Amino acid sequence: MQLPRPVGREAASRKYDILSALMAHALSLDPSCQKQVLRLMALVTSRYNWQRDELSVGQTEIARLWCVDERTVKREMARLRAKGWLVLKRQGARGRVSSYGLDLARMLEDTRPAWPNIGPDFVERLSGRAAPEAADNVVPLRAVPAPETDGSLWSRIQGMLHQDDPTTYAAWFHTLQEVELEAGCLTLAAPTRFHASYVEAHLKVRLAVAAARLDPSVRTVRITG
Repeated sequence: MQLPRPVGREAASRKYDILSALMAHALSLDPSCQKQVLRLMALVTSRYNWQRDELSVGQTEIARLWCVDERTVKREMARLRAKGWLVLKRQGARGRVSSYGLDLARMLEDTRPAWPNIGPDFVERLSGRAAPEAADNVVPLRAVPAPETDGSLWSRIQGMLHQDDPTTYAAWFHTLQEVELEAGCLTLAAPTRFHASYVEAHLKVRLAVAAARLDPSVRTVRITG
């Protein structure tokens, strides 16, 4: 699953949040795993194109950056792909290096246990619980009962969201309707354009993480108004 690219007005803070989550995760691990996460962070900070979701760099350059041989690079890149953090977008060929993307939702889900080590504000921000400024203009809604689960992915996601935060569920997630689930893309419809824009800007990370936890094959969540 791919989260919205960290571009636009809040791009810098989103990038720092992702890197902070990786850092906290690494510091909670043994030295060998710490080194693996540090190597990925080095690639992300020096070579990753956030706007295009593209990491295109040859093994020789990676080996120089990591101060290792190319066999180590090949082995570590394979491990990062196996973790689901790196996604192969284009296989390298003669005269052309391989191109990778980042599965940010998978990274956030895997690093979630370490978020409290940074602080409760960080947990709230990445969980979508922090009240954004736009929420000041929203009239609080009455409590909405837990949704009935019919076995579909969206109904199970709704149940998870309601259990995690009933207030946010009632205000923003309750009225979203599933349009389709096709080719790894879950499309949801909001009742208004404003509602769709708000969820897209402030709560889509939370939706994407929930979807990834319940069905890793869903790689994209799309909100329409």
